[in-house]
Amino acid sequence: MTSSSGNLKLEIYTDEKTPGKWSVPLGDEVFRRFLNGGGGSEKAVFGEGSLFSPFLFGKYFDPSDAFPLWEFEAEVLLASLRSLGQCRVDWSQTDQAYVLKSDLPVVGRNNVQVYVDVHGKVMEISGQWNSNKKTSVNGDWRSGRWWEHGYVRRLELPGDADAKNSEASLSNNDDYSYLEIRIPKINSKNKS
Repeated sequence: MTSSSGNLKLEIYTDEKTPGKWSVPLGDEVFRRFLNGGGGSEKAVFGEGSLFSPFLFGKYFDPSDAFPLWEFEAEVLLASLRSLGQCRVDWSQTDQAYVLKSDLPVVGRNNVQVYVDVHGKVMEISGQWNSNKKTSVNGDWRSGRWWEHGYVRRLELPGDADAKNSEASLSNNDDYSYLEIRIPKINSKNKS
């Protein structure tokens, strides 16, 4: 599944394998306590400027809740982070597609997965950084205290997004993985 440019093409899953996942919300105070006691991996993934940071958009927002990313201008929301050199995410749109680009810290075995719900309305990007930690009762790290095992960002897709034909790729260097997701627009084939 590796392309000639060295990028790993990620499969985008469209089935709902774990209906109860993300059932435990990550509240503001819980998250702050977790980060204060957490190690480097957690701080790198949830840190300011990361796609997975609950504080990326200026106020607390649980990463497991769907966020309407493309309703906001990246230039406006990310201006302060860019001026400080802390921005590791960007999104845009063209006449043909919606594009998301993000650095992902390389933390252990970074298993990045991209899901689209069965209705094509929400895209979920998640990964697990330590599979050795004990998971919840049912064995799925995404239920229970999921933030201790990995990370997630759920994105609400625009109405004209063709989620079924989306493409995701991941490239790696020593410090970061670089994720790029392209979501075509439904009517882009009809435009000249």
